Parts: sequence; structure tokens; C-alpha cells
Amino acid sequence: MNEAENFKNSEKPHPEASEGPESAPESAPKSAPEAVVQPVELTPDELGTRELGTHELGVEDAPDEPGELELAYGEVADLKDKLLRAMAETENMRRRAERDKTDTRKYAVADFARDMLAVSDNLQRALSAVSEEARGGNPELAQLLEGVELTRKELQGHFDKHGIKEINPLGEKLDPNFHQAVVQIEDPEAAQGTVVQVMQSGYVIHDRLLRAAMVGVAKGAPAGKPEAATEPTDETDNGQNVDTQA
Repeated sequence: MNEAENFKNSEKPHPEASEGPESAPESAPKSAPEAVVQPVELTPDELGTRELGTHELGVEDAPDEPGELELAYGEVADLKDKLLRAMAETENMRRRAERDKTDTRKYAVADFARDMLAVSDNLQRALSAVSEEARGGNPELAQLLEGVELTRKELQGHFDKHGIKEINPLGEKLDPNFHQAVVQIEDPEAAQGTVVQVMQSGYVIHDRLLRAAMVGVAKGAPAGKPEAATEPTDETDNGQNVDTQA
């Protein structure tokens, strides 16, 4: 009997052994949440140091890139403006230097030419001082005057070569820029302010005045009664005027 019971008892599963494998699936759900939930249960400080740390650096760096780009664009625009200004100033300096060079070449002989005008005036006075009758009666004097005339013409040719021209404003309107009025002359046939006499010729070198011409201008008609109004009264008198005061 005892052996039969022992045999039966041996065939029955041991309660501890049966509970062992069955308990394993029960314990698995308990350990699984600990492995999965553990990263979620991190504190905000830990999340800030582990995850947000690198993210915040990226956010802070993002605005810096457009700022640096805008700064670079601003520097490029500033340098471009400075370059354009420097080029414009260089061009202006080149033009001024070219203009000064041209003016120096054109007017370099202005002072010397002004001194030579007196020589031309004296030669002209020498020719004007001798009449045609005196020239015809004295061959030697005529040859001398011919030499003076050739000298004056040669001097005038050099004047023309260097852009020096004579001003002879006879019959023209007075121009204060080129004429110097020294006397007023009564001339009923000329309008007021018209040049009726040239006392000394003027000269210009290119477009600049070298010496103003000394001239006499017409004074114009007097401001009294016009002659047309007085003539009829003289014609109607002829002794026919009656003195009513007698």
C-alpha cells in the first residue's frame, strides 16, 4: 500500500515545480514595464540636460547665421559704395588734371603776349605817323616803312598762331566784357551806347580777354524837346503871331 501510494504521489506534479514555470509568465509583465517606462520617468532636469541641451544650442545658433549673412551683405554694400565714390573722385581728378593741362598749354604765353601788345601798338603808330605823300617823296623812308609793315605783319602772324586775336569793335554795341568806354561822343546818326571811335585795339587769347579795347561811345539824342514839334511853330509864326498882352 505504501509503495502504491508513493508511486501515485510521484506521478503527481510537485506544487513548487508547477508553480515555478507558471510564475515566470506572471513575473514577466512586472519586469517589462520597468525597462520600457524607465526613460519616460526621467525628470525634467534630466531631460533638459540630456535632450534639450543640444537642441537649445541649435536654436541659439540658428539666428546667428542670418545675422552674420546680413552683416556680410552690409559690408559688401559699404565697400561697393566706397569703391564707386573712389572711382568717381579719380575720374573727376583726371578730368581736372586734363583741363588744367589744356589751360596751361593754351594760356601759358598770356603774360608774354600781353607785353608784346605794346610792341604791336608802337609799330602801328609808326606806320600811321607817316602820310602817303611823305612816302612817295622819299624812297628811303618808303623802304623803311615797308620793313616796319612786314615786321608788324609777322608779329600779327605769331599772334594768330597762338590764338591771339585783335578786337576792333567799331560800330558795335558796347560790351563791358571786352570794351572799356573812356569818352562819350555826340553822334546823332549812331544809337546810344554804340562804339563810334576806337582809341586802342583790344586783344583776346582764345576765349579769354587779354586787353580790353579803349573806345568812345555815342551819347545819344538829348532829352529836350524833339525837333519835329518845334519846326511847325517856327513856320506858322512868320510875323503872324499877335501879342495879346499889348
